[in-house]
Amino acid sequence: MISLTINGLPVAVEEGSTVLEAARFLGFPIPTLCHMEGLSPYGACRLCVVEIGEGPKARLVSSCTFPAQEGLVVRTASERVLRARRMVIELLLASCPQSKTIQDLAAKHGVHRQRFRQEHEDCILCGRCVRMCEEQMMAKAIGFRGRGDRRSIGTPFDEKSEVCRLCGGCMYVCPVCELRCTYSEPDKVVCGGCANLSPPCIEKDKFHDMMCFLDPCVACEIEKD
Repeated sequence: MISLTINGLPVAVEEGSTVLEAARFLGFPIPTLCHMEGLSPYGACRLCVVEIGEGPKARLVSSCTFPAQEGLVVRTASERVLRARRMVIELLLASCPQSKTIQDLAAKHGVHRQRFRQEHEDCILCGRCVRMCEEQMMAKAIGFRGRGDRRSIGTPFDEKSEVCRLCGGCMYVCPVCELRCTYSEPDKVVCGGCANLSPPCIEKDKFHDMMCFLDPCVACEIEKD
């Protein structure tokens, strides 16, 4: 077993666990997008960032790929972490503003607009479909191609794949295939009509090192009553 500290609590997890697995096993919610149970970690979306270390040497890492280490100090919901996640969500909204999955994440984390030019892409390169096709369907019909802003997903040489069984697994795991109504104006890009908004207490100034990580927020539930 490996001993580490998550959100100020000393915990022990099995050797070989990632920080994401350790935190979720103990009930600390961490949002993910490229990560999916049953598929290998990829660390593309950076939405699962956590803060490790203490003082000026503390840094942000993707929890789905970072291994749990002896003596590691982890914060899953510090002010720095939440600020980074909101920035990631804004960038995702700029790419695929009509994705229901991304819009729900935005509404939950208090992102009501994004400051970047909207691209209206149909792919965020999370790699879910590629890993599903290779690891679960054992087909390898699709894969990544190109580099930089020319990077995309498809079949080799854009030819019809002879190994694709038309199973639909790639569409099932895609976070941008399910669309939602939206607007073209940046201040109206997040619909939020079908999602629960982020608890208001998450912005309190006196908890910089550890913001509210409860899901749902207990204080907000009490206020409703």
